Order: sequence, then structure tokens, then C-alpha cells
Amino acid sequence: MTDEALTRIAEALERIAPAPLAAPDFDGADAFVWHTDPDRLVPVARVNRVDIALLIGVDRARDTLLANTQQFARGLPANNALLWGARGMGKSSLVKAVHAAVNVDNPVKIVELQREDLPSVGRLLAHLRGSDHRFILFCDDLSFSHDDEHYKSLKAVLDGGIEGRPENVVLYATSNRRHLMPRDMIENERSTAISPSEATEEKVSLSDRFGLWLGFHPCSQDEYLAMIRGYCDAHGVTIDDDDLRAQAIEWQATRGGRSGRVAWQFFLDLAGRVGVKLPQ
Repeated sequence: MTDEALTRIAEALERIAPAPLAAPDFDGADAFVWHTDPDRLVPVARVNRVDIALLIGVDRARDTLLANTQQFARGLPANNALLWGARGMGKSSLVKAVHAAVNVDNPVKIVELQREDLPSVGRLLAHLRGSDHRFILFCDDLSFSHDDEHYKSLKAVLDGGIEGRPENVVLYATSNRRHLMPRDMIENERSTAISPSEATEEKVSLSDRFGLWLGFHPCSQDEYLAMIRGYCDAHGVTIDDDDLRAQAIEWQATRGGRSGRVAWQFFLDLAGRVGVKLPQ
């Protein structure tokens, strides 16, 4: 075989097998997003987040997650956390806000992992394991459907397999479901299984592997209004309480409910109408 032929074969193999991931510059950013095909950690110049002081109605979850994250950032033992519950009540906002608050005094990185990329989590952990930095691995809107095998990959983070979870990594996940799968699916599998008690144990027990369960529930009207007032005060939007109340309640009626997300959407509309620009 000629040298030219060998060169062509080598070039073809390089195209089939991508080059290994270059060592990320973790000093260049505080937040990263994990991508696959090819594997890479992309730095995030500006994280889309809300100041922790503006998160209303989640005091217990805030204090618990903040304390856990501070422990982790200082190199002390800390738990993986599952933030579950009502949509739009600030689960992902709290994770990002807590990271920002802790990062001021105790540097810690946050890495976002998409649910569909869970099968690659072992490769991601291999890159994080040897680093001198500490990482919050963040998986937003986590849930599993029937015959979804991605949950097995998640166990690599929660249990760590034979190597154990890296000491410098903790997982924070958000979900609308406490057990990460629909209740009707759980009941259906139990009712049709030969051993109902074991039918869904593997999937349901996945949530048990999180040391912290933080529940988020629908907000009251007073909390909804307080959220909006907080945004107005923080961004210099002037409106009297009576007008704010009337307009905010009308807005929630058109949306069929109230939540932190609805409060923020109303505030965006209000700020636009009164001509106040928000920081980019």
C-alpha cells in the first residue's frame, strides 16, 4: 500500500472519529453549556437570570438551596437537588440566582446539560472530574416518558457508578413532576405488572437519589402582586398600587392563572408601555 493511500485512509478516519475535546478554559467564564456532536463546552458570556432578592414566595427553597450551594462551593459535603412543582414559579430562576449569589465570594461554575444529551454525561463528567474548579451541573425541565432510557444515564451523576460522583460536581435539576414521570404512567405500569411493587421502582426511585427535594407551589395573589412591585422598584417603573393591582389582576385573568412567569410577562408589557428600557 502506497504512502498516498495510507494518508487518505488516515484522513478518512479522522473525519469519522472527531478530535478529542480540547481542555476548556474554565477561567474564562462562570457558566457553560454542554453540546455534543462534537463534544464541547461553550462559555456563556451573560447568563439570563433574575436577582435572588426579586424571587418572591420561595423563601424556604431559596434558603435551603443557598445553604447547600455555599457548602459545596467551600468544598464541604453537599446534596444533589431536585426542584419540582408548579410551572413558572421560579425553579430554574432560583438555580441561576443562587449560583450568582454564591459565586461572588466562593467561585463555582455552572454547566447546563440538556435532557436529550444525558447519554453523554459520562464524557462530560470525565472533563469536569480532574479540574480544580467546582461545578453545578444544571439540567432544566427534567422528565421521562414511557420507554425513555435516558434516566439510566442520569444515575451516572447521582450514583457515579464504580468511580463515584466527582467530588467537585453537584447536580441541580428542575421538573414539574416530583417522580420525574407522569402519575398515570406510574399507575398503568403498576396495574399491568406481574410484580406491581417493583414495576416502576427503578424509575420512581430515581428522584429518591436527590438528597434535597424542594417543592414549588402556585403563588397567592398577594405574592403575585409583590413580584410585580419588586420588578417595578428594581427597574424604575413608576405606577401606583391601585393601578398596578387592577392591571395585574386583569392580566392574570387573560392568562388563566398566576405565577412568577406570568408576573414577569406582565411587567415586560408594563415596562414597554411606559417606555422603560431594561438592561440587556
